[in-house]
Amino acid sequence: MADYRETLYEGYGQQLRIDELLHEGHTDQQHLVIFRNARFGRVMALDGVVQTTEADEFIYHETLAHVPILAHGAVRRVLVIGVGDGGILREIVRHAGIEEIVAVEIDAEVIALCREHLPQHSAGALDDPRLRLVIGDGLDFVATTEERFDVIISDSTDPGGPASSLFGADFYRNCQRCLNADGVLATQNGVPFLQPDELSGTARHLAATFADWGFFLAAVPTYIGGAMSFGWASNSQRARATDLATLQQRFAASGLRTRYYNAEVHQAAFALPQYMRELIDG
Repeated sequence: MADYRETLYEGYGQQLRIDELLHEGHTDQQHLVIFRNARFGRVMALDGVVQTTEADEFIYHETLAHVPILAHGAVRRVLVIGVGDGGILREIVRHAGIEEIVAVEIDAEVIALCREHLPQHSAGALDDPRLRLVIGDGLDFVATTEERFDVIISDSTDPGGPASSLFGADFYRNCQRCLNADGVLATQNGVPFLQPDELSGTARHLAATFADWGFFLAAVPTYIGGAMSFGWASNSQRARATDLATLQQRFAASGLRTRYYNAEVHQAAFALPQYMRELIDG
């Protein structure tokens, strides 16, 4: 049995035993591998980087979806940039009050292969009648659309591949334009201990664009190197100031059954260690 060796970092990485190779090939955009590992279940990797596993994906997807939605409290329209395996959509469609979800994905083959080999990630969300799927570039979409959203979620891969444009100033400025008055942008933002420039660069862009901005954290085992960071930005300070009692009420009323997210974790996720504060402050 072969090993899958991740190549994200120079001189440091992880390897996962390939107990069964399910798919390997190139899409129009990137190299994709899906395999089964005895500990983590089915694993999907793009361009040498582990993107998701059946065992720990719930931590990432619940955090990135439920923090902005429950902080806002009255979400009706959501924009997702980066559909990928569909896990974010699975969590979003669990909110009954959401009326429309627009999801933009640059690589349709990733969606198709994950539907085939990782069906529990999307768990039917790709067939939800509230979903409108757009195959195209996320930067182009936010630059040209006249639609407005309560929440925008950027579930991108790391900068360096097809998602590079989703970490630039133009993307954040156009997301700001697409948000309603109390809307929230939440973004995948890497592991700051090993990707410090990603955190400090995003901080500069958000600070230049939004009235309220910051980061929240979750520890995902296969995103090695420390806590995973997520960017937060809004045109208003209202959503991030939501108190614990209100978050608890909204969580209870939502009827969500989660494995990671709860109101207490939500609030604690915004507490940053000192080295991250120093990266943000420059």
